[in-house]
Amino acid sequence: MTGRLTGRVALITGASRGIGAAVAERFAAEGAHLVLVARTRGGLEDIDDRIRKAHGDDRAATLLALDLTELDNVDRIGPTLAERFGRLDIVVGNAGLLGDMAPINHIEAKVWSDVVDVNLNANWRLIRTTEPLLRLSGAGRAIFVTSGAARGQRPYWGAYAVSKAALEMMVTCWAAETEQTNMKINLLDPGATRTSMRAEAYPGGRPVISQNAARYHRFFCRPRSARMHASRRDNSRILAARNILSVVDNGISSVLLTPAPAQPSRFPRQ
Repeated sequence: MTGRLTGRVALITGASRGIGAAVAERFAAEGAHLVLVARTRGGLEDIDDRIRKAHGDDRAATLLALDLTELDNVDRIGPTLAERFGRLDIVVGNAGLLGDMAPINHIEAKVWSDVVDVNLNANWRLIRTTEPLLRLSGAGRAIFVTSGAARGQRPYWGAYAVSKAALEMMVTCWAAETEQTNMKINLLDPGATRTSMRAEAYPGGRPVISQNAARYHRFFCRPRSARMHASRRDNSRILAARNILSVVDNGISSVLLTPAPAQPSRFPRQ
């Protein structure tokens, strides 16, 4: 059966675990060829093994072991994909770094720089290096994962909150600049999700999917979306993956999608 992403090339950062891994598995099930980026080769090979086991060796992903704080290497992604595939249809900027949960004046300079590099600067480099290929696609899509930490007062979230707020403004600017093209640019806030970063920020916490988040999921995902089965532990990551797939499929542009809108019948423009 042909999937919704058959024949499309999708780049996913932070793909070795958490939301990125869930998105990779979901996109593979829909037929996309995956280009997976993460810091560790072993983590990438683990997710590639799972995809091969589920869908066969013809779905083997292209693996890029890359430290996103090495910004010059990010610039090479676009030319590398142009040479290998001649195209790129989807970018999911998911990689993120929490840093220290501490007062701003207690954060070490190296920690601050690394968080801003991964969460903001690497995504800026990703935009620059992939936009030429996305413009050539008949339906170029880019989604960047943001956080509620970008808004409101967030004591002790320091570099993470600052970098996510800047990411939102940057992506919103890019969406406005490309409004007259075939590209669709989105931000997506997945809400509380069971990932290692969430566990680091909230030790001992166990986030659950709120009723509003589930309502958002039902509203935004098309009814024909394939039914997915997962343990309760993985549910929130799969919800995020399905929402990302739905954004790619529906192509809504220049909006901040959150898991619990007050009125799920419409999404406010940013």
